[in-house]
Amino acid sequence: METINGRILLKPGREKPVLNRHPWVFSGAIAAIEGSPEPGDLVHVANRRGAPLATAYYNPHSQIRARLLSWNPNEPLDTTFWRTRLARAMTARQLLALAPHTTAYRLVFAEADGLPGLVVDRYGRTLVMQCLTLGIERRKTMLVELLAELTQPAGILERSDTDARKKEGLAPATGLLWGAAPPSELDISENGYHFGVQLLSGHKTGFYLDQRDNRATVCQPQFVAGKSVLNAFAYTGGFGIYAAAHGAAAVTHIDSSAEALEQAEKNVTLNGWTRPSDEYIAGDAFAVLRAYRDEKRLFDMVILDPPKFAHSQRDIERACRGYKDLNWLALRLLKPGGLLATFSCSGLISADLFQKVLFSAAVDAHRDVQILQHLGQAPDHPILLTYPESAYLKGVLGRVW
Repeated sequence: METINGRILLKPGREKPVLNRHPWVFSGAIAAIEGSPEPGDLVHVANRRGAPLATAYYNPHSQIRARLLSWNPNEPLDTTFWRTRLARAMTARQLLALAPHTTAYRLVFAEADGLPGLVVDRYGRTLVMQCLTLGIERRKTMLVELLAELTQPAGILERSDTDARKKEGLAPATGLLWGAAPPSELDISENGYHFGVQLLSGHKTGFYLDQRDNRATVCQPQFVAGKSVLNAFAYTGGFGIYAAAHGAAAVTHIDSSAEALEQAEKNVTLNGWTRPSDEYIAGDAFAVLRAYRDEKRLFDMVILDPPKFAHSQRDIERACRGYKDLNWLALRLLKPGGLLATFSCSGLISADLFQKVLFSAAVDAHRDVQILQHLGQAPDHPILLTYPESAYLKGVLGRVW
């Protein structure tokens, strides 16, 4: 069992988030630190009178000084604790009954699964692991061994190359951690459709697993059959593959990466289709959409799945301007009665704020939009009620007049 190497005393009135089981303690909430904990050590979190509230791991290099692991200060945080948390997350995914039609999904979703800083995605028999915090980095070897024991994978890769590690004082890390390396391009299934995935070089851990259910919802036959679909920020096809599967007359894929679009075209072939009417446009989505507006080109459906626009609080205003401009352009490109599927994966942009941005874009575009459905992340990315930050993906499917 790991020893507790210090104690964090909270300022008066700052214990409420801990009592409400939010897993973060920010630097501004701390009155004092007792002992001499090293970065990544376990510490107790206590109120101003010293009454223990929780156990966390500590990082003086991060604004989030402590990430809470247990609200029972007497619970031993030994190997059994970590094995139990991992097994609980895996059982939850088994209950989703994704196999055999889906072979790629999120196995562990960090704080939402009680494992702050740890993300694990399954791609067939290969696991891809992200160690996003110093506390997880310190325990990486143990966690790899536990994942190997619990899942019997062919291999475990690391893709700890996100900006989150910089905030923890950590350098990027990628490579093989255990077992055999997968082929350079791995074939996965999602709802029965095939995608080629490059685990060591693709976005995130290789694929946007969180959009799985939204792809099925947005691209239903009654929405896309015989229709023209614009798939902006297409990456390797995602939404476009589903649209093609359900009879879209033509799909126009736009992405800044020509390499990603090559994979999108390969994914069409991988599914056994020939689609000469589809387009693959490498370029800035804003610029391409503006060109289409000037050409008065119209579509039956526009799908917008942009990358994160807001990385910090100071980015929110700029991000909202970007979302408004993007959606204003999309609204100008839709035929009367057409469909807009639009998303934000910026956790700092709430669903309410995103809807207000869409309202503003609709007013300026002189279009009426009926919301058919609010959309969010797939259930293998669960939302923890005490951790609202886990609800990062929000979307709207709307009818445009």
